[in-house]
Amino acid sequence: MKIATFNVNGINGRLPVLLHWLAERKPDVVCLQELKAPDERFPAKALEDAGYGAVWHGQKSWNGVAILARGMKLVETQRGLPGDPDDTHSRYIEAAVDGILIGCLYLPNGNPIDTPKFPYKLRWFERLAQHAKGLLESGAPVVLAGDYNVMPTDLDVYKPERWQNDALFKPEVRQAFHALVAQGWTDALRQMHPGERIYTFWDYFRNAFARDAGLRIDHLLLSPALAPRLIRAEVDSFVRGWEKASDHAPAWIELAPVK
Repeated sequence: MKIATFNVNGINGRLPVLLHWLAERKPDVVCLQELKAPDERFPAKALEDAGYGAVWHGQKSWNGVAILARGMKLVETQRGLPGDPDDTHSRYIEAAVDGILIGCLYLPNGNPIDTPKFPYKLRWFERLAQHAKGLLESGAPVVLAGDYNVMPTDLDVYKPERWQNDALFKPEVRQAFHALVAQGWTDALRQMHPGERIYTFWDYFRNAFARDAGLRIDHLLLSPALAPRLIRAEVDSFVRGWEKASDHAPAWIELAPVK
């Protein structure tokens, strides 16, 4: 099974790019972030015509997450991250697909750090960790995939010294990610590329993609029930070079069949 995550940065504006990639790479399950569209404007029919069913949690102009599945039934199990009933951001959706629980997330950016956005990010991370702990304790095979808005190590950013005061690279944010992984999750891309600079995001400014001045902020975490099945983890960085592309590229894993 091939499971991907892709921050599309506006699903309707990037729909041709998304459909082109789906047709070319044929992932089985896809987690999408930054839909930037309310529920009623989600392009379900176009995706259905491409062979994908979907569940989605939209929001006008901002945020929004979705899970797509090709030829498999999707059963939504969670809409919104538990722990704060006053949080109206559409940043988390979860569904069961072919015996695997898929959590799709869009973690807050947190910038500027001297505003309420940064403590909100840390609180959201805490809620994610609490929910993730419960998923692990269930023993279910789980993938937590999405845009985490964190570069976990110096290897995940092209010039670490330039990012010291950015919310994506602050020590407390990196520590939150490491604590989450330490629950027992496997960071799939880093597992398969332990010493490699591998990026999932390139800014639109300063010719970042051509210079490979990137960041690794999109991650797929696997529960212990799934980690032994991991056989590949890659980034389709070429998609970033397409016309009207998102500033993110799709990252994906391949899981071996159940023995």
